[in-house]
Amino acid sequence: MADRKSSTGVGSRLTVKRKERGAENEAKKEEKAPKEGEKPEVNGKNEPMENGEAVAGAENGAANNGEKPEPMELPPFEIITGDRIDPFFYKFQFKNVEYSSGRNKTFLCYLVDQGTDGLLRGYIEDEHAGAHAEEAFFQQVLPNYDPALKYTITWYMSSSPCVACAGKLAEILKARKNVRLTIFSARLFEWEEPAIQTGLRALAAAGCKLRMMKPLDFTYTWDTFVENNEQPFAPWEDCQENYEYYQDKLADILQ
Repeated sequence: MADRKSSTGVGSRLTVKRKERGAENEAKKEEKAPKEGEKPEVNGKNEPMENGEAVAGAENGAANNGEKPEPMELPPFEIITGDRIDPFFYKFQFKNVEYSSGRNKTFLCYLVDQGTDGLLRGYIEDEHAGAHAEEAFFQQVLPNYDPALKYTITWYMSSSPCVACAGKLAEILKARKNVRLTIFSARLFEWEEPAIQTGLRALAAAGCKLRMMKPLDFTYTWDTFVENNEQPFAPWEDCQENYEYYQDKLADILQ
């Protein structure tokens, strides 16, 4: 999973950030507010307001003068699926830094070989308000499991699974002997926690191959899953060093 604490904690941080953005937007509106009786400039000209617009403008002015607006209830975040990731999101979410502040979602790029109609390819992202990306994969990408097929599944994840997802994945692999899963992770999620370490060991024991993403894997995912406009992948500073750091930690956990 991404660097997640709990759904409640993430939701609180997102609400605070949105309130801060709202305050900045209100400040900008106040600076550019037209004079009473005028509309905002259109092509450099001011136009008179209608009566209803004047009332709305007065209400907005009251809000800018210090009155607190009514709190807006934010809708829950949803699982997002697609074919190509925005390059900015990829570079931010997949960056294999040790301290990954602000990366409060999981990106999961997948390849699925069912031995039939070629590879399934795509990505899933979540905001951790509902199902996590790992669980959503089996609900949305492979909803119709066929025990007669052999599934070879490869994931490239922005962060390794949390405790709950590691447990669910281990159960799936034990129940579905024809599923082979390999997970490449850019970062290890809360690897210091004993429960996380136990979950990763249980996942490996169930047959999942756990790997850290090396620079070559970042290049591959950039070419395969990112809307890169034919631009080559440029590794960030310490990409190789950070891979080695996480690889050592994973090896220690799984030994």
